[in-house]
Amino acid sequence: MLGLEMAVVLGVALVVCGALARRCPIAPAILLVLVGVLIGFAPHLREAQLPPEVVLLVFLPVLLYWESLTTSLREIRNNLRVVVLTSTVLVFATAAAVAAVAHAIGLAWGAAWVLGAALAPTDATAVGVLARRLPRRIVTVLRAESLVNDGTALVIYGLAVGVTIGEEHLTTLHVTGLLILAYGGGLLAGVLVGLVSWQLRRRMDDPMLENIAMLVTPFAAFLAAESVDASGVLAVVACGLFISQVTPRITNAVTRQTSVPFWTVTTTVLSSALFVLVGLEAHTAVRGLSSVSLLRALVDILLITAVVIGVRWAWLYTTPYIIRALDRRPAQRLRRIGARQRTVSGVAGFRGAVSLAAILAVPQTLDSGAPFPDRDLIVVITSGVIVLTLLQALLLPRVVRFARLPPDDSVAEERQYAEMYITDAALDSIPTTASELGIDERVVARVRGEIEKRRTVLAADGTEDDLVVRHDDQYASLHLALIARKREALLELRDEQRIDDIVLRAIQARLDIEEVRFSRANPAADE
Repeated sequence: MLGLEMAVVLGVALVVCGALARRCPIAPAILLVLVGVLIGFAPHLREAQLPPEVVLLVFLPVLLYWESLTTSLREIRNNLRVVVLTSTVLVFATAAAVAAVAHAIGLAWGAAWVLGAALAPTDATAVGVLARRLPRRIVTVLRAESLVNDGTALVIYGLAVGVTIGEEHLTTLHVTGLLILAYGGGLLAGVLVGLVSWQLRRRMDDPMLENIAMLVTPFAAFLAAESVDASGVLAVVACGLFISQVTPRITNAVTRQTSVPFWTVTTTVLSSALFVLVGLEAHTAVRGLSSVSLLRALVDILLITAVVIGVRWAWLYTTPYIIRALDRRPAQRLRRIGARQRTVSGVAGFRGAVSLAAILAVPQTLDSGAPFPDRDLIVVITSGVIVLTLLQALLLPRVVRFARLPPDDSVAEERQYAEMYITDAALDSIPTTASELGIDERVVARVRGEIEKRRTVLAADGTEDDLVVRHDDQYASLHLALIARKREALLELRDEQRIDDIVLRAIQARLDIEEVRFSRANPAADE
């Protein structure tokens, strides 16, 4: 019954927090963390603890895969240098700084490096949820950084744990080999699994089977990489980026109509559950603290949080000027970001699921049988730092206003350009296509008129005062009102038992497609 009770609590929390977030300027993630803390006060519910391997092996592959599928590979290529530096050098610098400070406040070097490695990577899920309304370039860089930096952090984490418990020996050659294996093996495994998935899915014509294959893909990529001790995280990311480029040519509309809603709901539920888990683990960690006092632990949390945030801010206000001094190409100058705008990236350095899973996976004992040094304290510090970095989301709206980010209309402009381009392509192909299919001239004229009307609307200035736009809105409104009347009539037939529910659902599905067609959603809201 405990699992069922937690499922109900999580469902209610997701709905309530989402509703509150619409009324209050607070991100749902923050409210969900608070729910997790409150759940910790219920002794019965507090027993619901997820093993850390569940987070790493079940939650992360799905979440990272969807983030990879929905990010922009073009923007990643355009900002590749920034992404590579932040996901490698910044991760190591953060881990080293946290380890040094943690050792200075009394932790053993092994535990200090474990703590530093766990807190070094930003979290893709948190970045995706909390920073999604920022300009495209900033969001893409943040998401790409958080997708890739897990691989570097987990290599450092594995070394720190191995050296501490006595399984690993720290040498330059050994560390280099592990990094090459993690990155090279992870990327190779991801691409290979992506190729296999692509070849299988292009031969499928059943949307249900294709969606099942899509669901299995991230787990296969993660397993393939982990089986050779490579980075499963990087394998999932590489696989997702590869699949995002090839699937538009092999998937049909029916498959996309079923897969996108499924993945949207699934990833929302999983990410929400992770935020609740963060709050629950923070509560549990504080209750289990025995090596130091609670006051000392709170001071340590504040200090380590300051280090984590401070290193990121120091990076953002030093490396860009070094790059500018070394690279003075005109193309580089065009991509420069001002000091005010970099404050947004500084506040968006959220920590989350990877940090939580890593720290909970720390073994209880060493090879000698002795307890792992300071384990309870590093669990408390990690949980506290995750919560405090997530709370930065409360400052994000004000920081965005302070940053004075220039309007980002690039997505809307590219969208209108693409709509015009494909409409012109369709118009140009009407004579040839109609001739090949043997279409009657009256049908050709009707289709041409509809497409030309669509092009006229696209070419309009888009303001409400524009006569073309106003007529198109009225046209759509009339059709939507008539569709609503059709639904009422359809329900009357069902209620009078003149048609079966099966017939109702079939016609309702067709009316849904018509409604979506005539609903003129704001293009910016679709992103």
